[in-house]
Order: sequence, then C-alpha cells, then structure tokens
Amino acid sequence: MKLNLNALKDKDVWKRAEFNLPEFNIEQVKENTKTAPNWIHFGAGNIFRAFMANVQQNILNKGKSDKGIVVVGGESIETIYQSHDNLTVLVTLKVDGTIEKTVIASITESLILDEKNDISWSRLKEIFANPSLQMVSFTITEKGYKLKNGKGEYLSDVVEDFESGPQNTVSYIGQITSLVYERYVHGRLPIALVSMDNMSHNGTKLYEAVSEFAKRWEEKALVDESFLDYVNDSELVSFPWSMIDKITPRPDPSVRKMLKDVGFEDVEDVITSKNSYVSPFVNSEESEYLIIEDIFPNGRPNLEEGGIIFTDKETVDKVEKMKVCTCLNPLHTSLAIFGCLLGYDKISKEMEDTDLRTLVEKIGYVEGFPAVVNPGIIDPKKFIDEVLKVRFPNPFMPDTPQRIATDTSQKLGIRFGETIKAYMASEYLNATDLKHIPLVLAGWCRYLMGTDDNGDKMELSSDPLLQEVVPHVTAIALGDKGPFHDQLKPILSNANIFGVNLYEAGLGEKVEGYFAELVSEKGAVRKTLRRVNHE
Repeated sequence: MKLNLNALKDKDVWKRAEFNLPEFNIEQVKENTKTAPNWIHFGAGNIFRAFMANVQQNILNKGKSDKGIVVVGGESIETIYQSHDNLTVLVTLKVDGTIEKTVIASITESLILDEKNDISWSRLKEIFANPSLQMVSFTITEKGYKLKNGKGEYLSDVVEDFESGPQNTVSYIGQITSLVYERYVHGRLPIALVSMDNMSHNGTKLYEAVSEFAKRWEEKALVDESFLDYVNDSELVSFPWSMIDKITPRPDPSVRKMLKDVGFEDVEDVITSKNSYVSPFVNSEESEYLIIEDIFPNGRPNLEEGGIIFTDKETVDKVEKMKVCTCLNPLHTSLAIFGCLLGYDKISKEMEDTDLRTLVEKIGYVEGFPAVVNPGIIDPKKFIDEVLKVRFPNPFMPDTPQRIATDTSQKLGIRFGETIKAYMASEYLNATDLKHIPLVLAGWCRYLMGTDDNGDKMELSSDPLLQEVVPHVTAIALGDKGPFHDQLKPILSNANIFGVNLYEAGLGEKVEGYFAELVSEKGAVRKTLRRVNHE
C-alpha cells in the first residue's frame, strides 16, 4: 500500500489491514476549500497532523463540515505532503496496548512559506484576501514567535524586514504580517490569528510579534497609516489564547515495523535541516486537549463538533497555567533533563525509576500545585494524576527524553519561571523554599556539560542558545570542586532564559550549590537526586 489518492481507491486492501478511511468525498472537499477556504494552518509538523487534521477529519466524517484545512510549512511540504497527495497516516497508541490506524485526508492543500516561491506565495495572498477565511492557526514552537536572540538583540532577518516592509520579507513573523497586510488592503477583512503552541499566553506573544512589525512599518511609512489600528482592533483582528495538550513523539521504529508488516510501504523518516524527524506517518497518544478563547471576528470553523472546547480568556489562562506551568510541561522537561543524564531513552522507562518518579511528583503535587488555580472545566488533580499514572508511564508511547530536551532554553522561563514568579508574588509562598525546581535548573546546567552521570560523552539536543550557554560550563569537569559562581552567573541571571533573574528570586545560590553536587563525581546526579528527594 502506497500513500496516495490512487492507491486509496482500493479500499478493500486498506480495510483488510484495519485502516480507518475517510468517509467523505475527498475531491469535493478539496474543491470547496480551494474556492472558499476558512482555515489555514502554519506549522506542518507532527502535532498538526495528529491533532488538528484528525479533528477536522472526524468532523468531515460526521457530515458536519464540507471543508478541509490548508497547511503551510517548510521543507517537509514537498517530501511529506505533496509527494503523498497531502494524505497522512495517524497511528494512535492506546494505553491498553492496542493501536488504531487512520488515513487522514482533511488536509486539502499544502504550501511553502517562502515569499520567493512565486506559486505558493501567490496562493497564500489569494487565501488571505478571501473574505471566507475565518481562522489562521499556528504550531511553530515557542522560538517561532521570537524576534530577538538571547541577548535581547533583534534577529538579523527581523531587522532586514523592519527596513524593507511587507515586500520581500524573509523572517517567519515578517511573512505572516505581510499576509495580514494583504488582508487589510483587500478591505480590512476580519480574521482570527490563533496560536496553538504549547506556551503561556500564546495569543499575546503572537500579537506582540505581529504588532511590532506593523508598528515599525507604519513608522517608516512602508504600509498604510491605519494598518496598526487594524491589527490592534480585536473586532477585526483577534489573537485568542489557547491551551493544547497532546504528545506526538518522533516516528517510532516499532510502529514503522508494524506498518510494514501489514503492507504499508511509505514509512521512512526524513530528518529536516532543523533536526526534526518527519515521516508519512505520525504516532501519538490518545489523550488530547485543545481549549480556545472564543473571539473570532469572522466566525469560526465548528471545531466543537470534534471535541475542541471554546471558552473565555480567563478560563483558558487557568487551564494553560495548570498544564504548561505545573501539571505536565515542567514534569516533561524534568524527565528530559535527568533522563538524558541518567541514560534513558524512553519517558515511560523513566517512570519506573523511583528517584525520577519522586522528582516529578514533588514538582507537580508539592511545589507546583500551590500556584495552580482550578480552571473549572478541567480538574487539576485529575489531570496530573492522568499524566503521572497513565500518560507518562504508557509503555506503548515511544517518547524520548532527547526529543523533549530540544529547545529547553526556550521552555524554562515558561515551565518553571511562572511558578517561581507566583511564589515571589505570594503572601503565603516563599521562592526560597523551593527545592526540586532549582534542582532541575541545576540539572540543566549539568546537562550542558555534554557528559552523562557515568562521565560518558552525551549528545545535546538542538537548542538555539547552546552556543551562548555551553561555553560557560565547558571548562568544568566531573570531580571539580566549586564554587562555580563565576561560570554560572551569566546563565542563572539571564531572565530571558528563566523568566526571572534567579539571584533576585533568592534561588541563584541554591542552584549553584546543587550544581556543585551534581559535578562532584561520577554518579553524583543519581546521588544528589536521591538526597534532595528525601530531604
């Protein structure tokens, strides 16, 4: 079985191999979407295919919609999407060990985000000028929204776009803002720009990035003088907040073999220039949550038919803080850092390690929970119970600490900094009482040395700040004695990384102390982890 529309015509072959197939007219949905698109998504990675595309497929299968999704991405568009007629295979890995295989056909068109690509760019402008467009969504990771580097300096491609205006943009957000301007010049058409990325206040971060371009261009008279007013008018352009939760690991060899065994041929990985792994299939867990602030100036796709929850901003904020800052993401990052140091290659295996399980239980239930506000629509205790007792220990989920460790510098401020700030602002909590969160931050500094707890060389996952932070610890070797203040201060005082200056939070010296323990000898990571757990 090959993944293309022609091969899909032989439905009996696919059904005998127990694939769920689309239950709608693919060509008709494609034509409807081409004529009057209502949803375009930027970020063509695994989370989009496993979650958003599957949600829309379920809605189409029920006859509740007649349109699909236009997706926009980078180099994977040609290799993963267009070469397979925009089809994908979703393999859902259930806790009981069973799997579900689904051919996804809700993606009707795939385009490359590159203003120099005349065909794609022309089509993008056409879509953004169409009054039918209701929602532009994004899963471009935290770093996709950043206009500045770790030193607070504007990135070179951003500076270039500030000067040149909406024509010939090269930066990601510059190109997005150029397309928003296209919608503006075609009659100030309303639109919702919805970040679905896994970070706090994602809609605000998207607004700040887009509005900064609009402001700079307007100041230089590179756009109409009312463009910034358009971007700032929530009745015309909205930036809803959202909370997303679904684990989509890299394509796993065991899943690949299973697909091969039933006759599915298109299973090979492609490693992109950004060191991400993509394949014609995507594997994911069954659990999924997407909560979106219901502010859509031009109406919205009926995603509630697919289980998506729409609510007010305050509720989204509470759910997002619950998950991103306490009940899942910090626990994931903690397991990533210490899992790499202790030689693990599966998150589920880490949950069998008493020391690591205790670490994340302490961070979640003891240190994080006091900063959580119950959002009402999801119970925090039940959520974290599901994470620690069901989702993370799922032996059929091939997720790795090395994958989760990618871009850690971009995540620490959100995943731990928000809790630290909540402690600092509280009348009843004291940041200096924290133990396990500072231990994780010290663990990250130890991780940056590139050697595991046995003293063996360890490959670091990709991260945009590695060149900036690694040199501070390069000269430190296992067995060295502290203090390490001079080496660590440039890292720990960087509020761009941690969300706060850790010394001002009263935690800098504690992190330094933990770090000194972690580097004291081979096996010190395990020894320190065990000691702090039992304090």
